Amino acid sequence: MLSGSTGADINRMIKATPTLDDTLERRYSDFDTLIDAVEYAALGMRGVNFYDARGHLSESLTWREVRHTSRELGSKIAGLGFQKGDRIALIAETTGDFICFFIGCQYAGVLPVPLPLPTSFGGKVGYVEQLENQMRSCGASGLYVPDFMADLIKDMLGGLDLRFVGSAQAYENLHDKGALAKVTADDLAYLQYSSGSTRFPHGVAVTYRSLLANTHGMGYHGVPLKDDDRVVSWLPFYHDMGLVGTFLTTLTCQVSVDFIPTEDFARRPLSWLRVLTENKGTISYSPTFGYDVCARRAGVRATAFDGLDLSNWRAAGIGGDMIRPDVLDYFAETFKTIGFNPKSFIPSYGLAECTLGVSFGVAGAGVHVEDIEESLLAGDRHLLVAATDEDSHKRAVVNCGIPLPEYELEIRDEDEAVLADEHVGRLYLRGVSVMREYFNDPETTREVLSPEGWLDTGDMGYIKDGAIYIVGRAKDMIIVNGRNHWPQDIEWAAEQVLGVKNGDVAAISVPGDQAEEVPMLLVQCRVSDEAQRIQFIKAIRSHVYDVTSVSCLVKAVPPRSLPRTSSGKLTRTKARAQYLSGHLQALAG
Repeated sequence: MLSGSTGADINRMIKATPTLDDTLERRYSDFDTLIDAVEYAALGMRGVNFYDARGHLSESLTWREVRHTSRELGSKIAGLGFQKGDRIALIAETTGDFICFFIGCQYAGVLPVPLPLPTSFGGKVGYVEQLENQMRSCGASGLYVPDFMADLIKDMLGGLDLRFVGSAQAYENLHDKGALAKVTADDLAYLQYSSGSTRFPHGVAVTYRSLLANTHGMGYHGVPLKDDDRVVSWLPFYHDMGLVGTFLTTLTCQVSVDFIPTEDFARRPLSWLRVLTENKGTISYSPTFGYDVCARRAGVRATAFDGLDLSNWRAAGIGGDMIRPDVLDYFAETFKTIGFNPKSFIPSYGLAECTLGVSFGVAGAGVHVEDIEESLLAGDRHLLVAATDEDSHKRAVVNCGIPLPEYELEIRDEDEAVLADEHVGRLYLRGVSVMREYFNDPETTREVLSPEGWLDTGDMGYIKDGAIYIVGRAKDMIIVNGRNHWPQDIEWAAEQVLGVKNGDVAAISVPGDQAEEVPMLLVQCRVSDEAQRIQFIKAIRSHVYDVTSVSCLVKAVPPRSLPRTSSGKLTRTKARAQYLSGHLQALAG
């Protein structure tokens, strides 16, 4: 470990970095580069802390210590011959090593590329394939990897041209040093793979200018930071909400932050609340499912509330997937007796292609919900949002807040004509925080980013009183528990099963019992025997999970029944609409 200590006796000596620091005036990410931000944060006493599944402090680093270790690592990365603009993949373990290595890459002028841990996937095959494809996509010439993963990735490494592979300790033990790089605001800072894509990776290229504009917007306008604010997070560093929202924003705005490894949160969700209680945490974010699993766990443990106090939690952010008001109500009701205030909920909207944050609700205002016609979610983009009668089918849609000042927004129809407020259409954005490109992927970049800088978010929504309301997605991306999944990946995995042909599969999402997003595979099936068809469906479901970690409903449909365009291309949007309307019937099995 570069900076932490082990052993119960030593751990008791570790002290968390302070919340308050009157020695350094706060600056809200008004820097040219991330290196400038690190150098400034190092003048103060705040920093980063790591907790285990039981909520015990295991590692603590001031931003000054991060700066010292990162500069050393940066010089040794340069000493290996890495040049400005080269890429190093970083397995995103929730440790101080990752933090220092990410910043060390900045000092070396190298682009860090955070990638997930194997715990994020259903099996070795899918994980190794994703890792290899993403490393090839970004042209990584180095790999930072925890020691425990050495055996897992050894078979992959032979096919990659890597200058160096090892843990942070291995890099630290190098002797040769090189000159630190000079970077500017328009240089790239890192690449972000947030999609979870296995076969079709899309690395978002983020400049320092975009990053610092976004962290400034979030820390000054979105959730305005106060002197006594402290952030607590269990979000993974390979995801934009964890990387930018809880790590880079706290660094560039000089805030102390407490991290719980994502896998520890998954085992013991209430550790999140313990750390919030112990350190009087004021700001913490989660996708909706995080609030759900926490409330459910508390409901089955008689001692769940012992020693907990959530009265300091002033900004309980929600983002990363469609926001479910019923889950938030359940969480608020569950934890009201220990001081949780439902007014602390702050709905938001963002995406990696905009670095992270786009819009935020008003702090202290809670969640505002509108009921709209269910038909609006089926693709009728011209209907005016209006009051509905009691007999209509309604969907609760959450106000995702006012956009940050940097953004221009437009809602457009299918022909890209701009629609008036309160009309549902496709959301387009333009602003400093919008990505430069998908790295080394000009074709996909052109599909979503116009020469004038307008980003097609692929999300459907409307504007009312200046706020964004998201009602669904026009694009095919499927979001499960806050993680994005490209349908092509799921379809490709299904096509590897014997009896499934290329083009036989459509990956879609359908509403679950609580309006949550449920992934589904529609598979053209030629098996007539019902017992064999059941086994066929089981084989597909099992293989897809092993490769992608996505647990899908699988529905067999008749041959040649999936809808296609005039050019023969599968149309998932029509397949979904036909299935939900009953025009595409599943076979028995």
